[in-house]
Amino acid sequence: MDEREIETGLALRARAGSQDAFRELVRRFERPVYSLVLRMVHDPGTAEELAQDVFVKAYRRLDTYDPERRFGSWLFKIAHNTTIDHLRRSSLDLVSLEAGDDERGGLAAVLVNPAGESPEALAERGDLARDLDRAISALRPEYREVVVMRYVEGLSYEEISEAMSLPLGTIKTHLHRARKELAVTMRARGWAPETGSGAPS
Repeated sequence: MDEREIETGLALRARAGSQDAFRELVRRFERPVYSLVLRMVHDPGTAEELAQDVFVKAYRRLDTYDPERRFGSWLFKIAHNTTIDHLRRSSLDLVSLEAGDDERGGLAAVLVNPAGESPEALAERGDLARDLDRAISALRPEYREVVVMRYVEGLSYEEISEAMSLPLGTIKTHLHRARKELAVTMRARGWAPETGSGAPS
C-alpha cells in the first residue's frame, strides 16, 4: 500500500468518526501545512494559528472529501484558501524566501546554477535571497502563489491546479511568466544565470 492509499484510508476512517485516524493525518501533514502557510505570511505565530484553523476546517469538512482525490491536495486547498483569506484581510506580504530552516534551493535554481559554489558564492547567498525576495514581492499575487507552491513547497502542477482551483494551463502560464519576470528583475540587479540552459520546468 502506497502513501496515497494510506492517507485515503485514514481520511475515510476519520470521516467515519475515528479520532485516531484524524490525529494521524494531523501528524503527517502538520509540518507541510505549517511550512506552506509560513512562507505565505512570514510570521510564525500567525502561521501556527492559521495551520490550526486549517485542520479544524478540514475536520469539519471531512464529509466533503472525495476519496478519488489525493487527501494532501484537498488539505492544501483548504490551507491555501484559509491563508489567502487572511492575507486579503490583513494585506500582509504574500511570500518570503527567507522563512524556514529547510532550504531546498529550488527557486534559486531558476536563476543560478548552484553546483560547485565557491565560498564567495556561498557568502553571496544571503544577498541573493534578499534580492529574490524583493523580486517575488513585486510579482502579481497569483504569480507569487504558484512560485511558492512550486519552488518552495515542491508541489506538482496538478496539485497546484487543484489547490488553487485553476486550470492546469493557467498554472503553467503563471509559472512561465513569473520566471520570465524574475529573470529580468534579477538580471537588472546583477544576478545573471551562470549558464544558458534556461530555467527548469
